[in-house]
Amino acid sequence: MTFLVVPQWQGSPSSRAMRLAEGAEAIRGDLPASATTLVEVPLEAGDAQGTGIARFSSLQLVRERMAHELEAAGAPAIVIGGDCAVSSAAVAHVASDDLALVWFDAHPDLNTPTTSPSGAFAGMVLASLIDEGTVDARRVIVAGAREWDPAEENFAAEKGVTAATVEQLADADAFAEAVAATGATRVYVHIDLDVLDPADFTGLLAPIPFGVETAQLVAAVKALVARLPLAGATIASFAPESAASAVEDAPSILRLIAALRG
Repeated sequence: MTFLVVPQWQGSPSSRAMRLAEGAEAIRGDLPASATTLVEVPLEAGDAQGTGIARFSSLQLVRERMAHELEAAGAPAIVIGGDCAVSSAAVAHVASDDLALVWFDAHPDLNTPTTSPSGAFAGMVLASLIDEGTVDARRVIVAGAREWDPAEENFAAEKGVTAATVEQLADADAFAEAVAATGATRVYVHIDLDVLDPADFTGLLAPIPFGVETAQLVAAVKALVARLPLAGATIASFAPESAASAVEDAPSILRLIAALRG
C-alpha cells in the first residue's frame, strides 16, 4: 500500500483553509517515507473559469497531478488531504461498476455549482462523482453526516444515495454487511475527519457535535475492509491549531490508517 499526500486547501470554503495543508504535512511526518509521495499543490488560489466552482483552475491542476501519481503507484493508495475534494481524482482512479463508496463525513458533500452556498468544491465533490457517472449512487453510503443542506437532501433522495447515522455505525459488522448488500465487490473509504466527535478529536476547522467516536470509526473501517477488498481510501480535513495539537490527534489518525491497511 502506498500513500499520496496532497496538501490541497483550495477546495475548502474556510478562511482558515491553509491549516488543511499544514495538517496534511503533519500526517506526512508519521508515514513511511519510502512509500509516500507528495503531490505539489499550486500556491495560487486559482479562479472559477466560469464553472461555478471556486478556485477551479488550481483544483484541476492538482487533479491532473494526482491522476499521474496514482497511475504510477499501482498499488492501492491512501490519499492524505488537504481538503476532502482530493477524493475526486482518487475515486475516479479506481472506479468501476463493482465499487462501493463509503463517505464518512459530517457533511454529505452533495451540493452542485447551482445549489452550493459557497462555491467550494469540497461541498460538491460527492455529487460530482455521482453526476459524472464515476460511481453508482446506489452503491454510495454517506455515513455519520449531521449537517445537510435542503438541496443535498433532495439530491440524495433523487439519486438513491443511502445514509447511515452515527447511531447506525455502532454496529460495525451490520454496517459492513449493509455496504456489501449493495452488490459491490470492492470498497473505497473516504474519511473526512470532521465525522469524528470534537470531544474526541480537536484538529477540525468547523467541529460539529454528536459525531462518531474514534474507536467506533476504527471498528467500522476494520469491519469494512474485512468484508470487502479495499480499492483505496482518503483521510482528509485535518486542521490542527498548532504543532502540539497535531501531536495530540496523531494517535487517532494512525489508528485509522492501521484499520485501513487491515
